[in-house]
Amino acid sequence: MTRQYIAVDLGAESGRTIVASFDGQRFQLSETHRFPNGYVRVLDTMHWDIVRLWQEIKTGIGKSLHQAGPAISVGIDTWGVDYGLVADDGSLVGNPVHYRDPRTAGIYDYAFNIVPKDEIYRRTGLQFLPFNTLFQLVAAQRKRGKKAFEGVSKMLLIPDLLNSFLTGEQVAEYTIASTTQMLDARTQKWDVELIEKFGLPASLLPPLVKTGTRLGKVRADVADDIGGVTEVIASAGHDTAAAVAAVPASAGDDWCYISSGTWSLMGAELSAPSISEQTLADNFTNEGGVGGTIRFLKNIMGLWLVQQCRRSFEKSGATIDYAELTNKAAAAPAFQAIIDPDDLSFMNPPDMPAAIKAFCEKHKQPAPADSASLVRTCLEGLALRYRKTKEELELNMGRKINRIHIVGGGSQNKLLSQLTADCCQAEVIAGPIEATALGNVLVQALSSGDIGSLDEGREIIKNSFPAEKYEPVSSSEAAWDDQYGKFKSLLT
Repeated sequence: MTRQYIAVDLGAESGRTIVASFDGQRFQLSETHRFPNGYVRVLDTMHWDIVRLWQEIKTGIGKSLHQAGPAISVGIDTWGVDYGLVADDGSLVGNPVHYRDPRTAGIYDYAFNIVPKDEIYRRTGLQFLPFNTLFQLVAAQRKRGKKAFEGVSKMLLIPDLLNSFLTGEQVAEYTIASTTQMLDARTQKWDVELIEKFGLPASLLPPLVKTGTRLGKVRADVADDIGGVTEVIASAGHDTAAAVAAVPASAGDDWCYISSGTWSLMGAELSAPSISEQTLADNFTNEGGVGGTIRFLKNIMGLWLVQQCRRSFEKSGATIDYAELTNKAAAAPAFQAIIDPDDLSFMNPPDMPAAIKAFCEKHKQPAPADSASLVRTCLEGLALRYRKTKEELELNMGRKINRIHIVGGGSQNKLLSQLTADCCQAEVIAGPIEATALGNVLVQALSSGDIGSLDEGREIIKNSFPAEKYEPVSSSEAAWDDQYGKFKSLLT
């Protein structure tokens, strides 16, 4: 008998609800509702419009129940690090702040004077990003002092906040909690001592729960709004954890993954954290994965650069979709300029094409002259960054990587997949596109007992959604080697 699950998947650009039908052999997906997402600037602060997102989520769940019938459960996944503050009664104390908000500017110097960088990494094993939850909380306290947490009972990460709206339960699911830089990577518990060293109230931290925990039925008021009742599962709340769970990898350890979207998350699965002076120097993170795994990975700026270029083109009056941009980029001359997509100047510039041109001028390179050249430069820069990350993975794990699985929306970009295969001289396997939603559903199916193990679930996903393979073009190896040498010189 077919079983139905509902995945709520929130990304930085859009959100959607998806119904997954499972007949015991294969998954079938049906998108029931899609809606835009993005920041809203109020005075000098960038916020997420969480109330609108909440209404869209209820609309999407309601449509899912109406179109597909009763569902076993619903699960929510979102981006990491961001949070909402709630009062005793669960109501919001202010709108959640966007991770790209400038309040964390200069936070490293401030924070490392309180607790040294190497101590933070030794305890948490997390890659240093200025918007990690720990630094956001420290920045809020630096700005407002004790007023920052007045009237606050708990800090809830975005999927946990939305789950609390659904059920009233205030908890922290493990994979999303692992993005905060406040979790002990080895014990998988909150590092209360670290938090208190920063003068933050440990009372903010909700109880941790395992991935797949059943949170209960939706509240009566929610049931009225969505036109039905379903159970809520604390799925893999972090979208990357969900996407990695859905990687259709075969047995063996000679592969890595790239969860490709606004961000690129590139890494491998480990059975235990890898924390050393070398992993600190390489800025690798150890985040929680499904099935007790560790996601040993690095955050890379990803398709954010292309998205922001397109936004600038549209402001100038040009309407070009991503497929058209990519096709034009494929026809543009190769290697017009080399950029590092992780350069901080690309974090949130007002004009991405201008930022890329300024980077090129700074490094005495000719700037890309048109939209196609700009996009190709972004994609080549990503491929070069992937190669460097692949080498760092191999060094830290002591093993060779022969296959790269690209999952998520970015796996549709055929040009980026081929550039990655050529630059890294490795086989690239692209797909599934809907990896995040599938991983979300996979956790729900594991929780319900419909699937017995993560490996079994991956095999089902492999059989349900055929992937596309890209082999490296050997004749391009010398040209990429030359460009990689230039790329590394930008980083010194």
